[in-house]
Amino acid sequence: MRAVRPIEVRPGGPGRLSIITPFVRDRIDRIKKIPGRTWHTERKCWSIPDTPAAIRHLLALFADEPLRFDAAALERMYIAARTADEDSRVLREWLVDATRRELRVRRYSFKTQKAYLGHVRRFLNDAPSRSATSGLDDVRAYILTRIERDNISRAFHDQIVSALNFFFRHVLHRPDAVHGIPRPRRERRLPTILGRNEVERLVSAVENIRHRALILLIYSAGLRCSEVVRLRPEDFDRDRGLIFIRGGKGRKDRYTLLSRRALDAVERVLAARRQASPWLFPGTRPDRPMSTRTVQHVIERARHRAGIQKPVTPHTLRHSFATHLLEAGTDLRYIQELLGHASSRTTEIYTHVSRRELGRIRSPLDLPVDLDQ
Repeated sequence: MRAVRPIEVRPGGPGRLSIITPFVRDRIDRIKKIPGRTWHTERKCWSIPDTPAAIRHLLALFADEPLRFDAAALERMYIAARTADEDSRVLREWLVDATRRELRVRRYSFKTQKAYLGHVRRFLNDAPSRSATSGLDDVRAYILTRIERDNISRAFHDQIVSALNFFFRHVLHRPDAVHGIPRPRRERRLPTILGRNEVERLVSAVENIRHRALILLIYSAGLRCSEVVRLRPEDFDRDRGLIFIRGGKGRKDRYTLLSRRALDAVERVLAARRQASPWLFPGTRPDRPMSTRTVQHVIERARHRAGIQKPVTPHTLRHSFATHLLEAGTDLRYIQELLGHASSRTTEIYTHVSRRELGRIRSPLDLPVDLDQ
C-alpha cells in the first residue's frame, strides 16, 4: 500500500496559510473543523487564517500525522508563537517538540538534547515580553538580557549560542537569521589539581566500598563522571590492565588504564552485590546507572571529611590524573589518548600546572647571594 503524501503548509495569500494534501476523506473532515478555512478551486488547496488560534487548531487536529512546513511558513509560526496568549504557548511547545525530533534524528547525545531543549524553550518563552524583531536581533537581545539579569557564565553563554544556532538552522531553516551571533571570548582558567597526598586523604575519608571504588576509578583512569557511572563489569580487561570506555564524549570508544588497586576495589563491589544489574554502579533502580549528581555528592562529602579546602569535583580528579602522569614523564600524546581528547591543544593545558618543568626553576629569593657584586 502506497504511503500518503504528508500535508504541506505554505504561505498563502495575505494573512493566510495554504494546506496542500491529496484527497483523503479523514484529512478533509479535519480541515473543515478549523474556523475560517477556505477551499480554493483554482489552486486545488485549502487555506486557513495565519493566526496562532488557527495554527493551534491545525496542530491539534493533525497531532498524529506529519505536517511539512516550508521555511516561510515556519517563520510565520515563529512570529505567531511570540504573542502572549494561550494559542501562542501551544505553538511554542510545538516548536520545542520539533527541535526535539530534529536533535533525535541527528543522534545528539541525551545531555546535549536536554541542554539545547532547555535553552530553546526559555528563549521562546522569553520572546512575548519583547517587540518583534529579526531572528538575529531576537537572539542578541535575549543573550544580553541573560547576561545582565542572570549574570550567566561564559560557558552557559556559549551553550545558548550553540542551541539557538541549531534551532534557527535546522528547525526554522533560517541560517541567515543567526549568522554572526557573537560567542563569548574564551577564558583560559587553569584547573584545580590535587596533590597525591590529598588524593590519598580523599580516598581514606570514604568507608563505603562503592563510593571508594568510584573515586579510585575516576582518579586512576582519568574518567569523566558520565563515563564512570556507565561502566559495566565486562568493561574491565584484567589481563591487559585496561578499561574499555564505551561511547565517551563525541560518541568515541577508547581504552584507558586499569590500576591494580582500583581493580581490587571493583572486585569487592562485585562480591558484595545483592541483586543483578548490567551496571557496575546501579542507581536506585538496578536497570539504570547511578546518577552523575550522586557521584558529585559523594566526592563533595569526602572532601569535607578529608579536610581539603580546595574545591573538588569528579573533573578535579580527572585533571589530577593527567597532571600526575605528565609529572611522572608520560608523553603528552599518550595522555591525550587516555583522556579521549579530540585535540592535543586541550591536553596541553596540563603543561601549565605540572611541576615537572616549573620545579626545576628556583625562585630568585632562594638563590645564593654573591656579596662581592
